[in-house]
Amino acid sequence: MLRSISLAVFLAVVPATAFANSCPTIMAAIDAALPTATLSEADMAKVKELRAQGETLHAAGDHAGSEAALNQAKTMLGI
Repeated sequence: MLRSISLAVFLAVVPATAFANSCPTIMAAIDAALPTATLSEADMAKVKELRAQGETLHAAGDHAGSEAALNQAKTMLGI
């Protein structure tokens, strides 16, 4: 019984940890693409806003929201 509970807890925690670690990877990709991006000033401002929002949400533990904002920024950048 204890073994089953331990396994269930492990399987619940591992994917959450892996998901949380994708946010910094996405932020790094955005940061790398920003200097060479050819966007209008308005689009560049929106990308930077989404990037900042993603970082804030990640720090608050909302990894789903963070990834959604960061992926929107990636789409705008074409990466």
